[in-house]
Amino acid sequence: MVAAGWPGVDPGWSREIEVASTSAADEPGTVRRWHLLDNGAQLSRRGLVPAGTLLCVHGNPTWSYLWRTLLAAGSDPSRPWRVVAVDQLDMGYSERTGTFRRLADRINDLGDLTDALGLDGPVVTVGHDWGGVISLGWAVAHPQQLAAVVLTNTAVHQPAGSPIPRPLRLALHPAVHRWGTTTSDTFLRVTHALARPPLTPEVRDAFMAPYRGAGRRAGVGNFVADIPVGPSHPSFPALDRVAEGVRGLKVPALVLWGPQDPIFSNRYLKDLTARLPHADVHRFEGAGHLLPEDRDIAAPVFAWLAGQGLPVGSGEDSAPGDDSAPAGDATSEPLGAGGPAGNAPLWAPLTDLAAGPAGGDTAVAEMAPDGSVSRALDWRELERDIAALAAGLQEAGVQHGSRVSLMVPPGVDLTVVLYACLRIGAVVVVADAGLGTRGLSRAVKGATPDFLIGIDKALAAASVLGWPGRRISVRDLPPGRRRLLAVETSLAALSRRGAGKPPPSQAPAPDAPAAVLFTSGSTGPAKGVLYTHRQLAAMRDTVAATLGIRPGARLVAGFAPFALLGPALGAVSVTPAMDVTAPRTLTARALADAAAAIDATVVFASPAALRNVLATRDSLDGAGQRALDGVELLLSAGAPVPEPLLAEVQRLLPRASLHTPYGMTEALPVTDISLEQIRAAEADAAGGTVAGAGNGVCVGLPVHGARVAVVPLAGDGTAPGDCPVTETGVTGEILVSAPHVKDAYDRLWLTQRESARTPGWHRTGDVGHFDAAGRLWVEGRLAHVVTAPGAVVTPVGAEQAIERLDDVGLAAVVGVGPAGTQAVVAVVETVPPARRAGPAAPHLARRVRDAARRAGISISAVLAVPAQPTDIRHNAKIDRTRLARWASSVLAGGRPGTP
Repeated sequence: MVAAGWPGVDPGWSREIEVASTSAADEPGTVRRWHLLDNGAQLSRRGLVPAGTLLCVHGNPTWSYLWRTLLAAGSDPSRPWRVVAVDQLDMGYSERTGTFRRLADRINDLGDLTDALGLDGPVVTVGHDWGGVISLGWAVAHPQQLAAVVLTNTAVHQPAGSPIPRPLRLALHPAVHRWGTTTSDTFLRVTHALARPPLTPEVRDAFMAPYRGAGRRAGVGNFVADIPVGPSHPSFPALDRVAEGVRGLKVPALVLWGPQDPIFSNRYLKDLTARLPHADVHRFEGAGHLLPEDRDIAAPVFAWLAGQGLPVGSGEDSAPGDDSAPAGDATSEPLGAGGPAGNAPLWAPLTDLAAGPAGGDTAVAEMAPDGSVSRALDWRELERDIAALAAGLQEAGVQHGSRVSLMVPPGVDLTVVLYACLRIGAVVVVADAGLGTRGLSRAVKGATPDFLIGIDKALAAASVLGWPGRRISVRDLPPGRRRLLAVETSLAALSRRGAGKPPPSQAPAPDAPAAVLFTSGSTGPAKGVLYTHRQLAAMRDTVAATLGIRPGARLVAGFAPFALLGPALGAVSVTPAMDVTAPRTLTARALADAAAAIDATVVFASPAALRNVLATRDSLDGAGQRALDGVELLLSAGAPVPEPLLAEVQRLLPRASLHTPYGMTEALPVTDISLEQIRAAEADAAGGTVAGAGNGVCVGLPVHGARVAVVPLAGDGTAPGDCPVTETGVTGEILVSAPHVKDAYDRLWLTQRESARTPGWHRTGDVGHFDAAGRLWVEGRLAHVVTAPGAVVTPVGAEQAIERLDDVGLAAVVGVGPAGTQAVVAVVETVPPARRAGPAAPHLARRVRDAARRAGISISAVLAVPAQPTDIRHNAKIDRTRLARWASSVLAGGRPGTP
C-alpha cells in the first residue's frame, strides 16, 4: 500500500486489522485481514471526541477511496465524526480470500469487522452501489447501534417483471463476464468512465491501483456474479430480507442521488423512498452513478447530520406510544371535513355550483381555431364527469398518494382529470411541455409517476424517451396503436366504467400532498414544487380575496395555471385557440373569440402573449372589439410587464383594470399592482417624492395573507443573513411568508433547506427593496447580481431605462469577469433586429450608456443581438447566464456567433 500516493487521502487514515470470521464462506477459526481508511486515531491524538461513527461501505468496483471527502470533513475539529471506510474482503487492499462471498456473507463480514472495532454507536451507515445493500443489511441486523442511514445510488429490490439494468446484463453474459470483470480491467474502466465530469488521471489511477492484475480482480467478477437476477438466485433470499427489513427502519435517512445513472435508475430511487418514506432526498441534476465523485456529498451529509437528533437504538420497529399513525390516517379524512384550519377543499366552489341553481350554466369550454366553441360542460356535467372518472381511476389502481403525470393540454379533459385525481388523493404532476424535450424528460423521470395520462404526442414521447408510469390515453385508441404505445386504457373508458358509481368516500387530508408543479427552468433545471391540499386551497382563497374573482366570474385563461384554477374559483373558464406552451401564439382574434363565447369579465395572459395580441389587433372586427370591451380585469404575470405595454393593452381593453401580480411557482401570487399604481410609483421615482422609489420594477403591495421582507445583500452579491427587514431602500433577497407558499421542493432536500433556512420564510432568489410607501421593487435575480469593483449592481433598473430607447426591444445587463471585479455589460435586442450579433454601433452604445447612467449604472461595454435568448416557457425571461458566457467570449476576442 502507498497511501501517500492516493490524492485526497491522509496517510494516517490507512490501517489494517485482523478479524475472526464467522462467515459461512470460511472455515471456523479463519482470520481475515481488512484494510480500512479510519480517522479515529487521528481524532484521538487531537483530543477530539467524535459525535459518532460513519460506517462507509463501497460497491463494485471501487474501494474505500470513494469516501475520502467524508474522511476529510469528519476530521474537521468543529464537527468531528469518526469515519470508518472499509475495503470489503477481496476488494481494495483487503485480503484476497480465494472464496466466493455472497451477499449474506458480506453482511456477516461487515458485522464481524464492527464487532472487532468495538463500534457501539451512534453509527450512521453510508453506502453506494452494492455497498448500499450491504450497509443496509448491517443496519437491519444492528438496530441498537444504528443512528441513521445515508445512501447514494443503490438498490435493494429488483421490481418483478423488470430486467436488471442493461450494463449489468452485459457484464453477466457468459461470453463477457470473466473477460470483462477479471481477465481484463474493462469493468473498472467502464465504471470510472461514468463519472460526470470525468475523473482526473490521478484519481482514476488511485481507483485502479488495488486491482492491478487479474489475480486481484476475482472479487470484482464474483461481486457481479452475485447480483440476484431473480428468485432462483442464491442471494435473492438475503436481498429480500434486507429489502423488507428496511421498511422497519425508523431512524433518520438521507438519500443522495445521481439521476444520470445508467445502472440504478430513478425506479430504484422510487423503491427506496417507498421503503423509507421519511427519508430526506436530494437529486443532483447532471450527476450519475459515481455520485461521491461527481458532486460534493460531504457538505450535505454533515449539514444533514447536524440537524438530526440521532437517538441510538431506534432502528427497530416503532414501539407502542410512538407518533406513527395507522396507514391512511395521515392522508385522508371523511369527505367534507375541512381539516384543522377549516379549509374547504379546492373543488368546493365547483361542487356548490353544480348543486345549485347555476348548475346548468357553462363551467368550462375550449375554443376551435375557427372561433367556435369546440367543447363545453356545465357545472353539473363537470361534477358528473369528475365523479365518474375518479371512480374509474380508482378501479384502475390510482389511489391516495399515487403520482399521476398529466400531459394533457388545458381544456375540458385536463380540468376533469385534474380534479378527479385530486378528489382521490392522487398527487398530480404537471410539467409544462414548453420546457422542451430534455427539460420535460428530466422533470417526468425525476417525479417518477405511477401513471402517465396523455395525448398521443405525449404517449409517443413516453415510449421513445422511457418515461415512467402506467400509460393512459385521453381518447380510445385502435388496438394496434394501444399496443405500440403500451397504453392500458383511456380516460374515456375509465369514465364509462365509473359512470353512476359513488364518488370517493374520503377526501384527502389538508396536509396530504396534492401536486408537484414544475418551475419554468429559466434559472437552471426545472424544479418540482410540492403543494399540499391546504396550500392549493389557500392559493385559491388568496387569488379570490386579492383580485376579487368570485363565483360567476367569466375567465379567458391564456396562462395554464389559471386554466386549472378557474373552476376552483367558481369561474366560468374558457381556453382560447392557442398553444399554451408557446404564449406568442395567442392572437387578438383568438382572444376576442374566447371572450365572446362566455361574455368574459377576466383575462389572464402572459406578457409574451399580450405582445402578440397587440401585434395582431388589426385582425379584429367590430364584434371582436365589443367582446374585449366587456373585460373588467386583465391579469398578466410570468415576467416583468413594462408600463408602455400595459398602456397599449389598456387601449385594447378600455374598461379593464390591468393588474400584474408578482409571484412564482413556489408562491403565486406574492404581491399585486395595477396600471394606475405602476404609474403612480414611476411618478414617485421620477419626482423623488417617495424615498426608495425606483431602480427596478414596482410590483406593489403584498397580497391578502402574505408577508414580504428582504435579507440585505453583502458586498459579494450574496444574501448571507437570516434577519428579514422591511426598511426603505435596503436591497436584498426577497422573502415571502404566506399560507399558499409551497410545502417543499420535491426530492431536492438541499434546495429546500436553502430556501427555508430563514425560519418561517421562503427565500425566493429574487432581489429587491421597499420604498417608503411599502411597495416592493424587484431588481432581478440573486444569481444575476453583478459584482463590479466597489459596487453590487442589480440589473433590472438599468434594463428598464435602456428599454425606453426607441430602437431597443429587450435589454439585459450581465457581469463579465471574476467576481468582485466584473465589467458591467449591456446586451440589447435592437429594433429593427440587428443583422448579426456583436459590438453595438457607436451611436447606439452611447445612448445605452447614457440611459443606464441616468439609472445610476456605469456600463463598460454594449453588445447588440438580433433577439435575446429567452426561456422556452415564457418567451420573456432572458437567459442571462447564457448571455454572460457569450458576452465574455465576444469581449475576449472570440467570434460573436449567436448567444
